[in-house]
Parts: sequence; C-alpha cells; structure tokens
Amino acid sequence: MRYNPNHRRTLEGGLLSQVLEEFRDGSRDAFRLLYDRFEYPIYRFCKHLTGDEATARDAFQETFIRMYEHRRELKTDCIESWLFSIARRVCLNLIRMRRREHEAFDESLHTNASTQESDDILRAHLSRALSMLPITLREAVILRDIEGYSYSDIADIIGIDLSLAKVRVYRARLMMRRILSPIVTERSS
Repeated sequence: MRYNPNHRRTLEGGLLSQVLEEFRDGSRDAFRLLYDRFEYPIYRFCKHLTGDEATARDAFQETFIRMYEHRRELKTDCIESWLFSIARRVCLNLIRMRRREHEAFDESLHTNASTQESDDILRAHLSRALSMLPITLREAVILRDIEGYSYSDIADIIGIDLSLAKVRVYRARLMMRRILSPIVTERSS
C-alpha cells in the first residue's frame, strides 16, 4: 500500500470539489486520486475492525468497488465520512457472514512480558486486546485513537448521536486498560 500524506492537502478546498464532481461523473482519474488518498486509512481501518488480514483485504476491495458503484449517491463533499461508512458496513457484513465470534479470554496475553521486549510483541498484545472488544466499541476507538477522527465525525460515520460516540470511545478505552493491565504490571516489575 502506498500512502502519501500530502494527498490530504492536495485534495482540499476547490480541488476536492472538482475531483468529486468528476468522480460522480465516472472519471477514472478522479477515482484514482481518491483511491490514492484513502487507500491506506481505509485498509488500516478494515484491518483493525476485522482483526484478520484476509477479511481486511476483502473488505478493503469491496469498499472501493462499492464506492465507485454508488458514486452518484455521494451528495456532499464529505467523502471521508461517506467512505468510512461504506467500509464499516462492508466489514460488519463480512464479519457476520464469516460468523466470527469474539475470542474467549486468552491467557497468552498474560504471559511473562518482561522477557519479551520487542515492539512487535507489544503491537500483537494491543491488536489482540482490540480484537477482544465488542465490535461497536472497537470501531469507535479505531476511528478516534487510530484514525484520529473527531467525535462528531465518528457519530456521522457510525450513524449515532455524538454523546453515544463519546461513550463508546470511553468504554473501549476502559476495556482496553482492563485487558492490558496485567501486561503493563508485568512489564513494569
């Protein structure tokens, strides 16, 4: 995946409006610009939400297929909210289809972390803890803490009230702390 952080800047203001208008009319170049801008954040969101590489790839591809197929339904210039909403629905549908259930509490999260100092191990613990959250809390905390969206944007993407978006992020963070506290305790001792 290629990600150019400058794409966010290059597709702002009047240029974004022009690209979106061309995209609605079916321009492949406009689609490519939008794809290049959003491929990395959407893939990362799908990966975190599904917790599975193969499912994330499927969700990622399906998101951009649906984006193009439903381009005329985009009524505003809020492409980010619209695209993340599509990705969210695709991920949830794939999770339901594959009947992925939350994994039971895993004792491997509580192994002696002091002997395992690598960042990869810590990332694995965080990813595993994230996958243990209920999907409603997981998507909210991913959008807030990983993707950096405001609570208002999260409410728009998920389709909930602003106060509920804040509650979900708060609860997700609390659960993550509970899940990870034995690891933090072991690492600090």
